[in-house]
Amino acid sequence: MADWQPDLYLRFERERTRPARDLLAAVDLDAPRHVVDLGCGPGNSTELLAAQWPQAEILGIDTSPAMLRAAAERLPRSRFEAGDAATWTPSEAPELIFANAVLQWVPDHAALMPRLFSLLAPGGVLAIQMPDNLDEPSHRLMREVAAEPPFAGILGDAAALRTRLLDLQGYYDLLAPGAAEVEVWRTVYHHPMTTPAAIVEWLSSTGLKPFVEPLPEAERTAFLERYQAALDAAYPPRADGRRLLAFPRSFIAARRLR
Repeated sequence: MADWQPDLYLRFERERTRPARDLLAAVDLDAPRHVVDLGCGPGNSTELLAAQWPQAEILGIDTSPAMLRAAAERLPRSRFEAGDAATWTPSEAPELIFANAVLQWVPDHAALMPRLFSLLAPGGVLAIQMPDNLDEPSHRLMREVAAEPPFAGILGDAAALRTRLLDLQGYYDLLAPGAAEVEVWRTVYHHPMTTPAAIVEWLSSTGLKPFVEPLPEAERTAFLERYQAALDAAYPPRADGRRLLAFPRSFIAARRLR
């Protein structure tokens, strides 16, 4: 995919940051020295960590040059480096690896989760939040429109870029053998959106990217028109005229044995 667009991503900053706040609330650490924001994006989640532990060394990791530039401008006292969550290894074992809305893009969770957990310092915490919305109308309709001509011949299996999550019991079982405690939960956020076009705008910076970026301009316009019409039917107006976008997210907070 092309590089991420921080400005587009942050148009819904409040809604995108709320799950990071909820994840942080489950992290029980007094004074960690070394904290890593894995998949830091434009720094909105990193900012929460820096405010929670102002004396800690905060390191943000991301694959996107644009996101790293935005994060560094936002938090000049924190450190940011390019890195891929699939292969990243710290130079010093952190007390916290915080991965907010990133690991859904990384394959092979059966190997990934234990690997990340093993990188922690004894007693450290692995805290993860992942969108769990592949079966919601917002994402099911992406796949359905992509399967229609003429899009199917261009896109192939665009949906394969997102990893289908395990169930929460599966993540618990992956981490429990080396953990002092593991907490897993799922929250469905319901975001009021002004119009179906607003839902398209929300998803354009994330889930829609692999579907629209490979399309030539004319086909991209046609895809978005077809997709927006499908959203209009799937998310009918509520009493105030807004559309409620249901957005499930899965959470994991696991503490390593000391």
